[in-house]
Amino acid sequence: MKELNIIAAIGNLRELGFKNKLLCHLPKDLQHFKSLTSGHTVVMGRNTWDSLPKKPLPNRRNVVLSRNLDLQYDNCEVFHSFEEFAATTSPDEIVFVIGGAQLYQQFVNQADNLFITHIHSNFQADVFFPIIDAKIWQSQEEIFVPKDEMNPFDFHFATYSRK
Repeated sequence: MKELNIIAAIGNLRELGFKNKLLCHLPKDLQHFKSLTSGHTVVMGRNTWDSLPKKPLPNRRNVVLSRNLDLQYDNCEVFHSFEEFAATTSPDEIVFVIGGAQLYQQFVNQADNLFITHIHSNFQADVFFPIIDAKIWQSQEEIFVPKDEMNPFDFHFATYSRK
């Protein structure tokens, strides 16, 4: 594996989602997600897979990590540990962890980069993103996107790399 990345959209208080749903619908963020992850591998937990409106995500290797040894899905690969999955990657493979909260917590200390959409609002949530520790992560780029008729909140794309 060439690179391990995390990609997420979070609210002001690091909110990720509520009742297995995204915080809000931001078409520009979904376009950003697609442009970054297309042609690469996306790794997710079972709840994230179950929440996808379209399965599998097109033009990507779809991987579900689950401790459930009986779990099987059509149109994606299921692994029971990250090590089991990592053994199947090529040296030039770029991997994006796309959720959920447990996987973010598990891999934030191993990731090379974080691609975070910071939504400028507070949300009701039952899952949260780990703290982005400024001693570990350095912001490389931030792009502000103002709200519009299709995107109900201001937000910015931030790219963090390990110091």
